[in-house]
Amino acid sequence: MGKHVGLWVVALVLGACSGDSAEMAANAKPGQSTYNEACISCHNPGISGAPRLGDTDAWQARIAKGRQALVNSTINGLNSMPAKGMCWRCSNEDLGNAVDYILEQSGVSSGL
Repeated sequence: MGKHVGLWVVALVLGACSGDSAEMAANAKPGQSTYNEACISCHNPGISGAPRLGDTDAWQARIAKGRQALVNSTINGLNSMPAKGMCWRCSNEDLGNAVDYILEQSGVSSGL
């Protein structure tokens, strides 16, 4: 009987962990998961001239062209950034949400 109780406790703990993860994902800002999956590797360290997350001046200059121009650059690629940031499963809406997330985290208004 001791083995069954131990297995039940393990199942309960694992279930609680997955519930926390699901809750955290549900509370994430739109675009944050796409950013974390596809954008973070270049935009956090600023690889190949990618404007860094939080660099207000860099993003302010880019939003001056308009949100749709930023989204189009994300979809089609620009300079060293490949199309869709190589996130082939990402929809255009996912990428637009990632742009909005980057702007918000950088203190820049997208004018939405």
